[in-house]
Amino acid sequence: MTAFAKNQWYVAAYGREIGRELLGRTILDEPIAFYRAESDDKVIALADRCVHRRYPLTADRLDGDTVVCGYHGFTYDTGGTCVFVPGQKRVPRTARVRSYPVVERDSLVWVWIGDPALADPGAVPRAPWLADPRWTTVGGMEPIDADYGLLVDNLLDLSHETYLHGGYIGTPEVAETPITTEVDEGAGVVRVSRHMDDAECPPFYARSTGIEGRITRWQDIEYHAPCLYLLHSRIAPVGVLPEPDGSDPHAFHVEITYAITPSTDRHVYDFWAVSRDFAQDDEEVSTFLHDLNRTVVLQDVAALNVLQKALDAERAGYQELSINIDTGGLAARRILARLAAEGEKTAPVVASP
Repeated sequence: MTAFAKNQWYVAAYGREIGRELLGRTILDEPIAFYRAESDDKVIALADRCVHRRYPLTADRLDGDTVVCGYHGFTYDTGGTCVFVPGQKRVPRTARVRSYPVVERDSLVWVWIGDPALADPGAVPRAPWLADPRWTTVGGMEPIDADYGLLVDNLLDLSHETYLHGGYIGTPEVAETPITTEVDEGAGVVRVSRHMDDAECPPFYARSTGIEGRITRWQDIEYHAPCLYLLHSRIAPVGVLPEPDGSDPHAFHVEITYAITPSTDRHVYDFWAVSRDFAQDDEEVSTFLHDLNRTVVLQDVAALNVLQKALDAERAGYQELSINIDTGGLAARRILARLAAEGEKTAPVVASP
C-alpha cells in the first residue's frame, strides 16, 4: 500500500462540479463536504460529519452560506463553527467541524490535507491550459478500486499504451523507443521523455489532427508529487521540427492532465483532461477526443482493478522485477514515501469532538 502524503494539496473536483448543492468526496480517508458560498462564490470545504451524531453533512441542506444538519438541525458557518443547536441558546464551545484550506486554480479545486498552518497556495502546481481560452479542453473523472500508487506507476510508464491501448493511442514505437528520466528529489518532480521520430499515427491523433501517414511523436511527462501529472504531447508529420526560435507552428500540441487523488487505501479518483491548441471550435473533434480518451481511461481502470485484486491475493514477500521503463515510477515511489514520512512528523494532534 502506498502511504498517504499529508500536508499536501490534492485535487478534490473540477470547479464546474461544485455549486450550491453539497458535494461529498473522501480524500485520504477524510470525508469532506464541498459547496460554493452564496456571498462570494468561494468554495467551502468542511468535514462531512456533524459533530453531534456524525451524520453526513452532504445529506443535509444549505441555508444561505450555512449548512444545516438534516438529522438534528446543528448549523455550521463557512469556517465550520456551529452557530445553532436545537433546544438551547448556548452553543457548546467545542461544537465545530474541521474546515479545510481550498484553492481554485486552472479550473481545478485543490484541498489541503494536513496542518492548515502549513498550507501555501503558492505551492499548488499549475496546469494553465485548462483555463486558457487559447486551448480547448475536454475531461472527466473515473474512480478506480486500487491503490493510488498503481495509477502513478501506470502513467509514468507509457510503454503499456502499445499493449493495453492498441488501436486507440498505442503503437509499436511507444514500447520500442527508449526513455530518458530526470528526477528532482527536492522539488518532488519526475520527468520522463520519449521522442519518436518516425512512428505510426494512432487513431487518437489521426482523426483529430487529420495527419495522414507517419508522424513525429513526442511525449514529455512531468509528475508533480503527490497529485498532478502532465503529459506534453507534440505531434507532427515526420521530419517537421520546431523552428530555431523555439516556435512550433507546424505541429499539433496536446496537453494531457491527470490529477491522482487517493480516496482510501483501495480507492483513487482519476481526474483526466485533454487540452488541444488546434480545431478549438470543432465540436466533433471535442466529442471524439472526449469519448476515445474516456475509453482509454476505462481500460486503465479495468486493468488496475484486476491488478489490485491480483496483488491482494499474493503471498507475503513477493518480489517485483523492474527494468528501465520503471525508472520514473520507482523515483515517484521514493518521493511519495519521503513526503508521507515528512507528513507524519508534522501532523497535528486533532482532538475528537
